[in-house]
Amino acid sequence: MNVKKNNIFSKEIKYLNWYEKMLTIRKFEEKVSELYYQKKIKGFCHLYTGQESCVVGVTTALNKNDKYITSYRDHAHPISLGTDPKYVMSELFGKESGISNGRGGSMHIFDKKKNFFGGHAIVGGQIPIGIGIAFAEKYKKSKNICITFLGDGAVRQGSFHESLNLAALYKLPIIFIIENNKYAMGTSVERSSNTTKLYKMGLTYNMISKSINTENIEDVNNTIKKLSKKVRDEESPVLIEFKTYRYKGHSMSDPENYKKKEEVKKYKKKETKKIKKKKIKKKKKKKKKKKKKIK
Repeated sequence: MNVKKNNIFSKEIKYLNWYEKMLTIRKFEEKVSELYYQKKIKGFCHLYTGQESCVVGVTTALNKNDKYITSYRDHAHPISLGTDPKYVMSELFGKESGISNGRGGSMHIFDKKKNFFGGHAIVGGQIPIGIGIAFAEKYKKSKNICITFLGDGAVRQGSFHESLNLAALYKLPIIFIIENNKYAMGTSVERSSNTTKLYKMGLTYNMISKSINTENIEDVNNTIKKLSKKVRDEESPVLIEFKTYRYKGHSMSDPENYKKKEEVKKYKKKETKKIKKKKIKKKKKKKKKKKKKIK
């Protein structure tokens, strides 16, 4: 009986942890947007609003010493790994107290202590670096893996295919994660890619390749846990396509003319419906527990 209670308790803690991280990222990005419009934050700025379950589902599934690298949409990743948001915000203000001493700005957030190897401004530029990190981990026989995040626009870069080939050839401990938010910089996947099922590109290199709908963070977390074990045990690379959606434009200067308002509303409704369902389920569980106690 105690074991059952402990399992329920640990599951509640896990969900609360996910919710807290996702909410922190959402509120952070909303504040950044507000400050950008007030011209207190300048330069290029790319928000992660709507994609929170991707990074939180991944970082909470892996080991402390695993390595991470991503593109210029990089505020959420260090925050999810435990970096204090105030240091990320300081970086956006160009302050010396920022996580990159105020020299990197929005697109170059790094945190070595959290094994976050930064955001990179060149489209697809982080992918070969991710390969190098994975190669180093294999060379050291550390059993750590490198998680390389990229956008759907980066799959059209030659460096992406070269990296997949090397990862498969050398059997590197790496997970490639395509965060497919449908529009790359502003052009839909349907208009820019011969295949809309981007995960299938990994099959060409005999790589384990999967597609996940990130609406359910539990699916994200469980899949990453399962596949990361395979990467560690067999040193075989993996490619995952996250089906996600960003509510904001590619960058803060993007007018989003390519998106219909109805589409954004549809995705936001899905999000609110899901939250409501969880609340209803929780209430039902509480009622059942109360009835059992009365008996």
